[in-house]
Order: sequence, then C-alpha cells, then structure tokens
Amino acid sequence: MKSFFQVAVLSVTSSLLLFTGCIPHAPASSALDAGPVSRDVHSFSRPDEVAIEHLSLDLGVDFDRKVLDGRASMRINNRTGASELVLDTRDLEIRSVTLGADNRPTRFALGDEVPPNYGRPLTIQITPDTELVNIEYSTSPGAAAIQWLDAEQTADGRHPFLLTQSQAILARTWIPLQDTPTVRFTYDATVKVPTGLMAVMSAENPTEKNASGVYRFRMPQAIPSYLMALAVGDLAFRAWDSRTGVYAEPSVIERAAWEFADTPKMMTAAEKLYGPYRWGRYDLLVLPPSFPFGGMENPRLTFATPTILAGDRSLVALVAHELAHSWSGNLVTNATWEDFWLNEGFTTYITQRIMEEVYGREYSEMLAVLSIQDLQDQVSALGANSADTHLFLDLAGRDPDEGMTDIAYEKGHHFLRMIEENVGRERFDAFLRGYFDRYAFRSITTAEFLAYLDRELLAGDPALKARLRIDDWVFGPGIPANVPKPQSPAFSEVDAQLARFVGGAAPSSLDTEGWTTHEWLHFIRNLPSPLSQERMAALDSAFKFTESGNAEILGIWFEQAIKNNYSAAYPAMERFLTSMGRRKFLTPLYSAMVKTPEGKKLALDIYRKARPGYHSVSRQTIDGIVGWPG
Repeated sequence: MKSFFQVAVLSVTSSLLLFTGCIPHAPASSALDAGPVSRDVHSFSRPDEVAIEHLSLDLGVDFDRKVLDGRASMRINNRTGASELVLDTRDLEIRSVTLGADNRPTRFALGDEVPPNYGRPLTIQITPDTELVNIEYSTSPGAAAIQWLDAEQTADGRHPFLLTQSQAILARTWIPLQDTPTVRFTYDATVKVPTGLMAVMSAENPTEKNASGVYRFRMPQAIPSYLMALAVGDLAFRAWDSRTGVYAEPSVIERAAWEFADTPKMMTAAEKLYGPYRWGRYDLLVLPPSFPFGGMENPRLTFATPTILAGDRSLVALVAHELAHSWSGNLVTNATWEDFWLNEGFTTYITQRIMEEVYGREYSEMLAVLSIQDLQDQVSALGANSADTHLFLDLAGRDPDEGMTDIAYEKGHHFLRMIEENVGRERFDAFLRGYFDRYAFRSITTAEFLAYLDRELLAGDPALKARLRIDDWVFGPGIPANVPKPQSPAFSEVDAQLARFVGGAAPSSLDTEGWTTHEWLHFIRNLPSPLSQERMAALDSAFKFTESGNAEILGIWFEQAIKNNYSAAYPAMERFLTSMGRRKFLTPLYSAMVKTPEGKKLALDIYRKARPGYHSVSRQTIDGIVGWPG
C-alpha cells in the first residue's frame, strides 16, 4: 500500500500543465489496452465503453467546514464512441461539468442512491471525440473515506489531521471517478492546505513543509481508484536510504524511524525474490491511532497504524506485508472485490517469504503457525460450510468490505504455500516472478490467474493437478485436507510451559525468558478455558499483560479477560478501545463482549465514548456488532 517520495519538483512543462488544467499523457505502464475490460458489480461505471486514463485534481482542504473543494479533470478513452460517461459518486456535491480544455458546458445527472453504500451514478453527456471531462465538486463533511481529526486526537495535540481510506469502494466519497479496481489510471494533483501543515499522497511526495501550503503531486504509474490516498497534518520525515523513509508527527518520528529501520532490508529481500521494485520510492506514513487498518498499501506511501510501534521491532511483519503489496495488489491487482484473495493471499504468502529472508526460517514459521490458527478461528466464526470461506467470493448486492476477512489473507496464503510444497520452491518462485512480469500494471480475475497457473505451472501433469485440489481451495468452503502444517520448535517449547501452567504450576515459575511477541501470542491464545479469577490474576501479576505496551498482546489478553470475566483488566481495555480504532482489535473484543447481557452493556458503554473517534470503516463494522441504535 505505498511508498514515500522524493521532493515533488515538477518540470516547468509539468507545472504549466497543472495550472492550465491540461493533462499529460499516461505512460506505457497504464496497460489500458492490454486486455479485455469487465464490469464490476460494485461500480456504476462502464469501462468497457469509456475508461479514465488520467486524473488531475485541484483541491482545497477546509478543516473548518470539513470538506475538500475543487476540480477533478479526467482524460478518457472512449473505446466505443459512447455518448455517456458514467462515474461513481457518494455524498458529493456536483456543481458543474464541462468538456475539453475550453470548458464547454454539458448535461449531467445524478441517479438515485443505491444500497448498500454504493452511492449514486453520475451520468455525463459526452461525444465520440471527447477526451477531457472536468467536474467542479465538494465532498460532504461526513464523507466515509475521510477522517477529520481535531488536534487533541493526534499524537502531538497541536494541529488537526486529515486521512483518507479509499478501499474498497470509498474513493467515490471524495472523488467522482470509476471506482473499481478494473480501471487503472495515472494522476497528478495540486492540494492547498493550511499553513504549517504538509500534504502527502499515494504519489511523488515532498519531504518538508513549504510556506505556501500548496503541494503538487504526480503518480506516473497507473493505479486503481482504491489506491488514491491523501493525508494532511503536522509531519516530519526521516530517510533510511535513497529510496525509503518514514513520515510521522514530530513527537513520533524518531521512534518510527528506529522501529522500521529494517525496511531497506525487506526491500532487498523482496526484489531478490520477485524482481525489481517498480514504484520509485517506498515510504511509510505513521497515522494517528484512529486509522482502521494495520496498514494500507497506497503506492509509494504505506499508511500505517501506530499500534505496531512496539518498541522492539516485533510487529514489523506488517511493514513487510504492505511492501509485498508493491508486487501483489498494486502491480498485479484483483479485477473485482470478489477476486480479493489475489491481492491479500499472495501478499500474505510473500510477507512470509520476506520475513524468512530477513529474520530466518524459525521466525517465519512462528508467523505461519499463528496464521493457521487465525485461519481456523475465522472458519469457525463464519462456519465451515459458509460461502464466505471460499477464496473466490460472491459479493453481489453486498458491501465488498464484508468479504475482507482473514479468509482471503490466510487461506490464500496457505493455498500458495501448498502449491510451493508440491512443486518445489525454486520452480514456484520462478512461476511467481513470471506472473508479476506478465501481468504488471494489470487488473486480473481469478479465472485469468487459474488459467495462467494451469498453463505455466501445471500443464501436462494431471496427477499434480489432482493432488493440489485447486477447486477445493478456490471454490470450496472451509480448510481443505491438504493444508500445509507448519511446525515451530519455538512454539513447542511454549507448549511445554503451557502444559506446566495447565498442570497447576505458578505462572512465576514458568521459563519464559527471551520470549518474543509471537511466543507470547501463542501462549495467551492457547490458555485453557475457563480460568479462575485467581489464575488470571496470577498470570497478570507475573507477566504484566494488562500493562503491556504491545497492542497485539493487549488485544489477545483482553479477549481472555472477557472470556473469563477478569474485570480487573476492564479499565485498561476501555482505555485501549477508546484510544485507537484499528478494526483488527475492535472486532474480536466487541464481539466477545456482546455474548452476554452484562458484556453487551459494557460494550455499549465503551462504544458510546469511543465511536466519535473511529473511522467510518470501523464504525460500520462495530455498529452492527453492538446493535448501535443509529
């Protein structure tokens, strides 16, 4: 999901183009004519008829009104001589639409609102020779993609902050466009922000503030709409080398620079495995804690949660994951959200490989065992026969966010690991590298991938095909019988200490010296149930779980506290839930609380305080869990 950039120094020609509203030509990497264009059930657009090639934004950021206001100009490819361009919008005020560099007026209409959360189609009258469409618009103060944070909601507490989250279909709430991963386009932008703040995007970025508050951006590689991203705040930058660095608020920057200092090593490992990094720079932006995800792979600039700032570099697998998206997801993209596993399953597999290269096999196998446990938990939660446990999903008529479960990540990861174990690592690595080269800057479907897999790796070997059971993995429910079985010697030692605890040993007598975060997670999630208040208190006294500064440990420990009614941890849990908005932690904790009447009351009491600070993505999920009356 991203990368961070060099100072945005545009050539004189580029600067003139920005000010005149003309749009430069897209590079060859846009691959607009590289294959058939399909329709997406989550988009009103018809890119098989007309497709956006380049987007030019000119926006002002108004923190007082909580709106973005300005102009979107798009160069289009009218493939069929169509008379209409249909765009996706949601909660946008469309003031005017014109055609061409001379701004000729044209007719436009907004259609009816379509649930769930699809917004309204914007239909614009064009001619067969129309190349440029200009839209004057404003966002709504409640735009679902945008979170406006007051100064006190930031780390430093001095300036307001803005962040966007466009995945899956939220780009349409801050830009009128074809909001589907089927369409890829290049973009440039001019963004005006209050003096003293810096703007950054999923593009070539500045590394320091300027006095004017006007920032200009260029993204020369073609991306889908969900990778459009903007953040505005009081930011500082630190570089690790000539192509990687980190942005954060001033009080956080040094801690972040230390925590993620292995990013260049991860880049080297990924390139060794899967070919050159094709996005110029790779940077990270550490956001305020309300960000709903661990990370978002916005090209050139990964948006990251501060919950991975553990102080010991133990949670940097998330950085490896977002970096891996530079190949799987950003370079080769799922064509629709029903193909989501093509993004996340591949990325989770590549994450494991990067972590193995940088930290060793023993470390990565701990992650693989935890991954299997996560997969088992997700299948148990959804139901072993649920269609939502398929890799290829049916999301018609649903918000695609509903399909973004651990299934795509973990089942997809182990599907690819299973293939690797059957064909051999050397052969599978060559296949994956060829896959990224073949489909670079393309959006593809599950069917296209399976055809490529059959043609390039499996053809002529029916026995291998039968052994892989591909249909069971991709189109079937649950966990197939041939799932890999990773083994971790380190976890075997944890299991021995866990057995001692179950047998009655005092927690303080357990041999836990030198345990990593992953060993502690394995220990806590496998504690017996139920546990008495005394045993929970003994664990807490020995290991200070409730006081941990590690968000992963806190999250899993608070689940045990709810399960065992260990109320001594509840005040800390409330502070945790009201101080960050990462959905990975919110969902299991609120879900655990609402299982009892007393727990549901606690959940509603906490949520009432926390909800105003959550991003709309998190609110949508937790509203449903707790039965929020709104």
